[in-house]
Amino acid sequence: MTQSSTNIKPQAVKHDAATLYQAHDEQVKRVGILGGGTAGATIAIRLASLGVETYVFEKQKSLIDGPPMCHLHAGGNLYREIPDEDCVALLKQCIDILRLYPYTIDVRPTVFAVPTRDEGLPEDLLPRLDILTQAYRDLIEQDINNKVLGEPENYYQLYGHEQLIELSEREQVPVPSSVDEWLIPVAKYLDLNKVKFPLIVVQEYGWNIFRLAASAQLALDEYDHAHVFTNTKVKQVVAVDCDNCANADHHVSKWRIDYEQHSETQDNEAKADSIEVDYLVNACGFRTGIIDDMVGVEVKRMVEFKSSYITHWDNTGGQIPEIIIYGERGTPEGMAQLTPYPGGYFQIHGMSKFITLFDDGLVASNEDSAQPKLPAQYVHYIEDGWDKAPLQARSQQAIEYVAEFVPTFNSARTVGNALYGGQQIPGIDDTLRVADVSLYPNLHYARAENVKASSTLLAADEIVNQLIELGLLENDLPADRDRYAHEWAYLARNDSITIDEVARELADERGFPLPMAGVNHSIREEALSNLTSAEI
Repeated sequence: MTQSSTNIKPQAVKHDAATLYQAHDEQVKRVGILGGGTAGATIAIRLASLGVETYVFEKQKSLIDGPPMCHLHAGGNLYREIPDEDCVALLKQCIDILRLYPYTIDVRPTVFAVPTRDEGLPEDLLPRLDILTQAYRDLIEQDINNKVLGEPENYYQLYGHEQLIELSEREQVPVPSSVDEWLIPVAKYLDLNKVKFPLIVVQEYGWNIFRLAASAQLALDEYDHAHVFTNTKVKQVVAVDCDNCANADHHVSKWRIDYEQHSETQDNEAKADSIEVDYLVNACGFRTGIIDDMVGVEVKRMVEFKSSYITHWDNTGGQIPEIIIYGERGTPEGMAQLTPYPGGYFQIHGMSKFITLFDDGLVASNEDSAQPKLPAQYVHYIEDGWDKAPLQARSQQAIEYVAEFVPTFNSARTVGNALYGGQQIPGIDDTLRVADVSLYPNLHYARAENVKASSTLLAADEIVNQLIELGLLENDLPADRDRYAHEWAYLARNDSITIDEVARELADERGFPLPMAGVNHSIREEALSNLTSAEI
């Protein structure tokens, strides 16, 4: 990975933790957050905005460098198997977090197609879509600034076979400005003989992980109360103020975090240190069980290693929407997903065990430990990067998988990188898609359990409520009201260009093509002009 010439560092350590700890008054409450992924970073923004001394410890060189993401899941339409109420929950969460991270969004529709080989019908999805449309209307009635996915009546649209044939004969528009124009390349490139009609077009937007990491970094830079330690490994957490520690119902009011921070110098020298906090948040993603074991919490969970692949296809003739072909997860005919980025780059999911999923990639905790044990090969991929040969093979298989439905995509080329990681799944249901946080008030401990990144702001809210109940945070702070109006400090001082600069730096540092740090259609032009409460 190359170092960018602009030398904009990912979130840097602001202060030495021990110095901070000694300098602060005992009345000032401190929260330690273990993990700087989407959950840890979002919780940190929420707490630091309220004046809580917030310490984030992240093993990687920058924040939010984890499992793949590609869209908001604003309605959960990818998942035919989850209940309608979970889809409504995802819609609400996505709109909420979009307003915290507006510059991370790529405004474009998603096309859902049911293949002819599938037992389901497109019409099966319409009752859910009607429920979601009404839920979106209700959210807009509650707050006009929730209208970030366009007009409710346009939340989804149907396209029949004759419409698509007509669109296939029209000249493609390089930069679409209407749903019809977005569907022209779909009509031209999708094999219409292999899908059922109608096709369903939903206002499901893209979500860019590089811009999300950049936004979180810039947001935390706004707060003197936010202290971010990257390149830092937590060695252990120890209860230092504990009542009845020998009993199962014991109480902990302080934790000591022992950590080791690695410098960015050539010798990578490590510095050991400790800090005491009044509340501990476990946001370690797929590694949350390690901290649960240290804390002494017994919990069942699963971890799944998943990967998506980056390809380049320059024959599109312009921008195209995301295309999703339904299929049964884990079978040779699992869902195929083609996600567009600027510059002709595409991210591919193929929900079969020879592309995105892995035969031994789903593991569960046991009686001895809350931490599921991923095979060493996948831990190696997560920590050190993919080995070249299997990455090339899976990337090519992903291209061929999509090309079954988009034949000209067989000319796409692999680029030697992927977005991948371990996804945590609380409990024993591997179809779970909605979860946020588990709270242990007697231990002053919380564990973020976000299966989808959109749940992280809700998790942060629940932790804030817990801190208020425990007397660690004042009730009804003005900054708490600002959160629900989405008056986030960094949005007043940063714009899409600022986000773009940092996102490009992060993409370069992580070895991805620089165009992937951008979006085809920024939400600024589409929706931010409609917001009245935030200073943007």
